[in-house]
Amino acid sequence: MSDPGDPRPTINPDLVRCPWCGDDPLYLAYHDEEWGVPVRDDRRLFEKLTLEGAQAGLSWITILRRREGYRRVFAGFDPTVLAGWGEEEIEAALEDEGIIRNRKKVESVVTNARAWLEHFPGRGDLTEFLWGFVNGETKVNAWESMEEVPAVTDQSKAMSKALKAHGFAFVGPTTCYALMQSMGLVDDHLVDCFRHHQASA
Repeated sequence: MSDPGDPRPTINPDLVRCPWCGDDPLYLAYHDEEWGVPVRDDRRLFEKLTLEGAQAGLSWITILRRREGYRRVFAGFDPTVLAGWGEEEIEAALEDEGIIRNRKKVESVVTNARAWLEHFPGRGDLTEFLWGFVNGETKVNAWESMEEVPAVTDQSKAMSKALKAHGFAFVGPTTCYALMQSMGLVDDHLVDCFRHHQASA
């Protein structure tokens, strides 16, 4: 398996894939190796929630190319570190070209880290909460075209509402559904994609 951060991963061009990943090698590797694979790890889920929030108004490949920058700037998404950030740390992050330098998005990482520690302090608590919106099991869909794939569902609306009630920011229904797709809460690979049902198996 290639390193998702490697800009030159080895890709089989003959496989049938979801069309959204285009032909960018990094994007193809993300589709083939990560997207839709179930993740039950608090910090990885928090990282993805952060990155999906950062994506708002942008393309995912823009964020994917900066993912290592986000991990570096935001202390590996350690909530105990981020929750202690003040204005000095936020200003330093806003000077770093490794991330999207949007103040509200940067501040939301700190806000969300504090909300995580307050409401989901135990190991696995955040995972259990998020997976609870699909009753703990991947929902495998059977879409035949990208036009069928929703951007928002009742579950993502419920997740967004609950996260906001807990004090999280940049967690709209679309952001939540993107999290659900990427972290394997739902399998939205098209039926003719070689990863359909394989990623979530």
